[in-house]
Formats: sequence, C-alpha cells, structure tokens
Amino acid sequence: MTTFTTAPVAPLLDRLFAEDDALDPATIPSMAEYWNGLTADEQARLLGSRTDYGALYSRLKDIPLAVSRETGTLLYTLARSLRATSIVEFGTSFGLSTICLAAALRDNGGGRLITSEFEPSKVARARANLDAAGLADLVEFREGDALETLARDLPVTVDLLLLDGAKGLYPDILDRVESRLRPGALVVADNVDFCPGYVARVRDLTQGYLSVPFANDVELSMKLG
Repeated sequence: MTTFTTAPVAPLLDRLFAEDDALDPATIPSMAEYWNGLTADEQARLLGSRTDYGALYSRLKDIPLAVSRETGTLLYTLARSLRATSIVEFGTSFGLSTICLAAALRDNGGGRLITSEFEPSKVARARANLDAAGLADLVEFREGDALETLARDLPVTVDLLLLDGAKGLYPDILDRVESRLRPGALVVADNVDFCPGYVARVRDLTQGYLSVPFANDVELSMKLG
C-alpha cells in the first residue's frame, strides 16, 4: 500500500477530482460570456500569451484547473520511479497535482516540493487540501508571479518539474529552473496544445532533452546528461 492509494490521500483526491469534473468554466455565466465573445484565434492567443494571461486566469480563480486523474497518477508514478526528493511545480491551483507529487515524496522517504501560484485564494485552498492530505510539511508554497518566485532560492538539484500554469510562460519557467535539473530529471508539461514554441524547444535534441507526447496534451521530457 502507498500514501497515494490509501486514506487520507486517496478519498480526498477522489472528492477533489469529482468536484473538478463538475465545475465546467462554460457553466459560469461571467466566464461563458467573456469566453464566447472571443474568436477562436483570440482564445488561442490568450491561452498561449506571455503577457495577457492575467485577465483570463483571474476569471478562473474559483475553478480548480486540475490535471486529469490519469496525469495525477502519472506524476506520482514518475516521481516514485525517479526516487525524487526535490520537485518544482508551476501552477498550484487547488493543489491536486501537488498532492500527487507530495504523496510520492512521502513514499520516497521525504523531500521538498516548491509550488508557485499567483492567485491568493487558490493558495489558501491548496494549503487546506494539503493539510487534509497530511502532506503540508513537504510543501513550500510561493504566492505571486512565478517569473519572480521561481527565480530564486531553488534547490541545488531538481528531480522533476511540473509546468501547469499560464501556458505562454512555460519557456520562461523552464529557463529559471533548467540549470538545476539534474541529468535524467523529468519535465512534465500539461496542456501543451497551447504552447507550440515550448514543444518545439524540448523536442529539439540540441536543446538537451529527449521528449515525447503523452496522452492528449501532456509532454514528457527528460534532461539529458
């Protein structure tokens, strides 16, 4: 048995993922009106923007925007397989992926997970969820712009990096963490359909990664030595 598959983590994740499945942004009138008023090109530009993402994500502060259940299991599996003790996460939201990663740290014998989220209300929700999971002692929450919060005081080596915040910032966040990624470290990027520049970078062998698409919209990359 593992932390990931037993109480309190397993039933908590079941509940949180069910809540996420039930919260469709399209059913929120203010969000639906805003989003449906944009053209497809405008929607894609916002999701992949490096500068205008705040207007969109501020409207989603009450939505978990979680990884899928399958991706959550993938994160736990990868972190366990790596025997990870040092993890960085961009985009905490309500902390579902954070719980999956912290559960792996617990089962690996401990470690440190640094997670960054710019929406204060989401940080509060995530803290409460990590407390309920009994994993808060493994997590360092950094509230604010990840371009700043992840630009300082990082571990000497990082075993796994999760990118699941504003899609247009994936290359910038990778820039900030890249020098700390050890050979064999993994980078997991969610929703990569909206960041083709990032995908092109990690699939270019000259950039130092071996990368492959996973499921519908996840990119899994390994840092080469």
